[in-house]
Amino acid sequence: MKKLICFGTTILFLLIFSCIASENLYSNSNGFDLSSGENGKAPTILLNSGYRMPILGIGTFQLHGDTCYNSVLSALQNGYRLIDTAYIYGNEDKVGEAIKKSGVPREEIFITTKLYMSQYANAEKAINDALQKLGVDYIDLMLLHHPGANDIEAYKAMEKAVREGKIRSLGLSNYYTEDIEKFLKQITITPDLVQNEIHPYFQEKDVIKYASGKGIIMEAWYPLGGRANRTRLFEDKTISSIAKAHNKSSAQIILRWHLQSGVVAIPGSSNPNHIKENISIFDFELSDEEMNLINGLERNQKHSSFGRRN
Repeated sequence: MKKLICFGTTILFLLIFSCIASENLYSNSNGFDLSSGENGKAPTILLNSGYRMPILGIGTFQLHGDTCYNSVLSALQNGYRLIDTAYIYGNEDKVGEAIKKSGVPREEIFITTKLYMSQYANAEKAINDALQKLGVDYIDLMLLHHPGANDIEAYKAMEKAVREGKIRSLGLSNYYTEDIEKFLKQITITPDLVQNEIHPYFQEKDVIKYASGKGIIMEAWYPLGGRANRTRLFEDKTISSIAKAHNKSSAQIILRWHLQSGVVAIPGSSNPNHIKENISIFDFELSDEEMNLINGLERNQKHSSFGRRN
């Protein structure tokens, strides 16, 4: 009898430990299926909207004029099919020009743009303006850039545009758990995606867990840490040692960590070599141990004050 009690206690302890471990340790089941990925060709995921989206793209924040045009063109030539822009970036027209010049069929390119807070009160006009600047008949994904006055009304205008075929998928940017929870109660179409600042020093595990439970994909802007953290991240002993072990750059290790964590990444760059390097992350895999080491770098260290913390 004592042996049975002892055995039962041991099993209970192991079950409790495994539950705790599963909360804190990386598991391959948490990330995207990367088996179909090739350098220069990112896999895609299926959004709630029924459309597929590449899990790696190029961001265009702070890219202007010819720099933006050349960066987007270089990205498309190197196999990127996800391009992220926004009204406030002031470069939707250059993104559109590069897409046309590339010769890549429109249906193969996934375009994300965002409405800014100043546009929320007249969102229907803003949507039409974005279509015109980009020079396209539809936008693959439109986000609200920040929480703000009239954001519900703006989102409802986006829902209307979905019904009209002007937009295919909807999302939010710089919204956190409490924001999303309140938002969902007032809209019809659940966001397909939430785009927030995420990187090894600011991992947003709570928001990712909440969004995942709602079937919402998370996407990282400043996936490499932004100006405030990039150098520190690239030189971080943990990341640089893992990079050395795989004969990869620190940037490639961080981007691979995002994808294996189930987070879409949109690194920005105007350097053709870096653009090519950033999409060359499908010929290696981070081990569970390496994933856990990077998970352990969390500092709650945000580059930006955008969004509200819970």
